[in-house]
Amino acid sequence: MEKKKILMVCLGNICRSPLAEGVLKAKVDTSQVYVDSAGTSNYHIDDLPDRRSIATARKHNLDITDQRGRQLTKQDLKDFDHIFVMDNSNYRDAVSLTNSVEEKEKIKLILNEIFPGENVDVPDPYYGGDQGFENVYQMLDEATDKIIEKLNNGTY
Repeated sequence: MEKKKILMVCLGNICRSPLAEGVLKAKVDTSQVYVDSAGTSNYHIDDLPDRRSIATARKHNLDITDQRGRQLTKQDLKDFDHIFVMDNSNYRDAVSLTNSVEEKEKIKLILNEIFPGENVDVPDPYYGGDQGFENVYQMLDEATDKIIEKLNNGTY
């Protein structure tokens, strides 16, 4: 069986997508599933995740300090099987890089996993307090459970 490749995407790749990557990575067999994250912007290339994302992850026994910010590329759209974006703006930015219907179909809003078809955004906690990061963690924890379910039943 070929290893599944899943990419988590937000704007800067320092708040939401590093948490999503860390949460999903902790739940999968990494010999079967490769998980990474990226941002649609180039604001934080090579930066550590936001200290509040690191603290929130740590609170849930996850260490995301090995991650570094990187920008989404056209190659990612070819290489990854599933690309989960955090909000509608990220969706539009990612879709703008696609060269085919096949690539576009890989891109999904992550919260559609728990609210199918509602196109709900994961709120960007960057300008808020610590509770915003915890709220994002809880949303991503639930959404990644659904992703795991679909991986396990062969839907993904």
